[in-house]
Amino acid sequence: MSSYRSLLPLVVDAQTYVAPSYGHPFGDALPIGVLVTDRFGKCIYSNKAYQKLCGCSNEEIIGSPWNSAIHPQDQEEAVIHWNAALQKREPFRFETRLQSSTGEVIWTRRSVAFLDDNVPALGYVHTIDDISTYKANETAWLAAEEQLSEEKERAQVTLNSIGDAVLSTDMDGRVVYMNGVAEGLTGFSCEEAVGRCLGEVFRAVDAHNHQPVADPARRAIQSNSIVALQANSLLVARDGSQVAIEDSAAPIRNREGVIIGAVIVFHDARFSRDTTARMEHLARHDALTGLYNRNAFYERFEQSQELARRHDTQMGVLFIDIDNFKSINDRLGHDSGDKLLLELARKLKLSVRTTDTVCRYGGDEFVVLLGEIAQPAQAFAVADKIRETAAALMEINGHEIALQLSIGVSVYPDDGVNADELLRKADKAMYGKKLMN
Repeated sequence: MSSYRSLLPLVVDAQTYVAPSYGHPFGDALPIGVLVTDRFGKCIYSNKAYQKLCGCSNEEIIGSPWNSAIHPQDQEEAVIHWNAALQKREPFRFETRLQSSTGEVIWTRRSVAFLDDNVPALGYVHTIDDISTYKANETAWLAAEEQLSEEKERAQVTLNSIGDAVLSTDMDGRVVYMNGVAEGLTGFSCEEAVGRCLGEVFRAVDAHNHQPVADPARRAIQSNSIVALQANSLLVARDGSQVAIEDSAAPIRNREGVIIGAVIVFHDARFSRDTTARMEHLARHDALTGLYNRNAFYERFEQSQELARRHDTQMGVLFIDIDNFKSINDRLGHDSGDKLLLELARKLKLSVRTTDTVCRYGGDEFVVLLGEIAQPAQAFAVADKIRETAAALMEINGHEIALQLSIGVSVYPDDGVNADELLRKADKAMYGKKLMN
């Protein structure tokens, strides 16, 4: 340790250094606190920076113990450092709080060294830095780190609580994280998977030819967008078992927006595909009769219209209403009314081609779309056939019933160029027939 003699021109008096009464201008010019003690730890010099830290005059400091200004709660630890250094005859440094005479508490870093090289008997020089700002920043950093740790733990719990499997990779395609569901589906624990190439852990193949499917993580990174796993994909687990999966992958970005990897979210699709198919069917079909519903009619109309334009043919729209449905329903009850509607739906489907569309438009109203007819007469012929078929006696809950139908016909493109125009024209024609009857 370098000598401090050049810093403080102290006067030798027996075995103790005594500071001149006028102080030292160079020591007072230093921005950090300086304290000099004899070999017993008594203060023999302090500069103005130290006096300011303590809130004491030099006269009050001289002769006091070196640790007199240290915060009471830090005294014991400070003395332990001091005694250990004395025994080892070496300099030391530690952080401690200092309490000024006004009660203000600041954090300081104290460095203590021999006043002269390797001569403890001559005394010690202490330099005291105010590190309050550093400590405040350190506290804030620790608080932020703790908050981040809590957020990471919360995210971990969340990822392990959701029903989908989650797997993430770095830019090199190596696994960096898997949640519990992903562990269950792949057969790898997160610890085993981390660091492995994605293809080793997430083995996805085509259900038809069992060829590997394109890496979804790589596709997401390259396209910088969310991508879906190709249809009919199977996940081959670690034990060789296979399960149908559905998934999507998306790029992961850091705070600066730079892509640093990808995340794959997937789930067991063995049951979801059946559920999805049922939901799609219900969205486009009438729950009672199983016929297409009104929304599906418009979809089918657009498809048929495209074919009619391409082949320069016509289409027919039949609007059908049951004239005596209310009286039957009131007389025999709703159960009989439902069975009657089911039976009419069956007869309507038998009366048209498989390429035609039969729709329950609402209540006791039905619509038939005849695609690609050569001339309007074909549409009217189908209407007559439906009317005759419905008029045949039906047995519903022990009662013989004959339906009376009113049917209005419109033809594309003569009566309209879109579905709404043709429906209005057919409805009007049907209402006219009701009046005639």
